[in-house]
Amino acid sequence: MTTFLARNETTERGWVVVDATDQILGRLSTKIASILRGKNKATYTPHVDTGDFVVVINAEKIKVTGKKWEDKIYFSHSRYPGSGTYTPLRKLAEKHPERVIFESVKGMLPRTRLGRKQLGKLKVYAGAEHPHEAQQPSSI
Repeated sequence: MTTFLARNETTERGWVVVDATDQILGRLSTKIASILRGKNKATYTPHVDTGDFVVVINAEKIKVTGKKWEDKIYFSHSRYPGSGTYTPLRKLAEKHPERVIFESVKGMLPRTRLGRKQLGKLKVYAGAEHPHEAQQPSSI
């Protein structure tokens, strides 16, 4: 008996639409990261990208628990001295709601070439419209 190992040539990737309306950020992000990695499939192989494409809609309607709206801080730096900026979650969600989900899922994926490839399959939109209807995505 041999162990099954998926290959890039034989992997079938589907499209999944996730509605973020009234979803808690962390719980939604873990589901999305699992689908991107392919852990929801029987053919999951850790070193092969077996996951599906994920389209997240209504990113502006996400919820968080506790005092994270004020306490959670995002840090960015342009690599120039003194250019570090701290942005609270509330301000980032008002200005760029899709970045909140993107950064959350990014933190749950591996920090490797494979993780960056998997993150490229994530499409996040603030509203209910998305341009991926031609792929006939299934919904969760």
